[in-house]
Amino acid sequence: MRVVIAEDAAVLRDGLTHILTSRGHSVPAAVPDATHLLAAVAEHRPEVVIADVRMPPTRTDEGLRAAIAIRRDFPEIGVLVFSQYIETRYAADLLAGGAQKVGYLLKDRVADVSDFIGALTRVAGGETVLDPEVVTQMFAASRQSGHLAGLTPREREVLALMAEGRSNIAIGEQLVLAYSSVEKHITSIFTKLGLPSSSNDHRRVLAVLHYLQQ
Repeated sequence: MRVVIAEDAAVLRDGLTHILTSRGHSVPAAVPDATHLLAAVAEHRPEVVIADVRMPPTRTDEGLRAAIAIRRDFPEIGVLVFSQYIETRYAADLLAGGAQKVGYLLKDRVADVSDFIGALTRVAGGETVLDPEVVTQMFAASRQSGHLAGLTPREREVLALMAEGRSNIAIGEQLVLAYSSVEKHITSIFTKLGLPSSSNDHRRVLAVLHYLQQ
């Protein structure tokens, strides 16, 4: 893969570069801020971008807003947000442009390098990779507005796994449910939310995430 990295911490930036290049991937640019990230993406057109959330000059949400811009202007490029922080508002905006080729992982919850590389590869290949804690906080923000009030606790569990990009089979294994039961829960979820069901996992995740940003 050809990867552009945006990380303001020099040690972590160099560490990510070493991890990727030592495994045969190319890192044409590793930059410290969002401005240089956007320039590097336009110049190198990587398969995937790794971006922190908080970067100079204000160290608030520049990285995440840059990731949203990349998703808008270069939809063919995968974007993996890799941060200590969860910004639920911008996370919904990031995912609203389409659930394909996007991920959001938390630095302190990635315990294995191979898991990180696997997640990056999945994002570059068109999948969705979300840390469960990101999904949980997005749901919490949505619940404050009462959007999920009509769902049962089990339906919320199923919906959370759907938003992580899990297949029906994976959801059944996680919750110890029969495949037919998973399908019934999903049908009920879409009915209650007023969203059309679809056999396409990406469209399904996109529908869920569009709902979460309402």
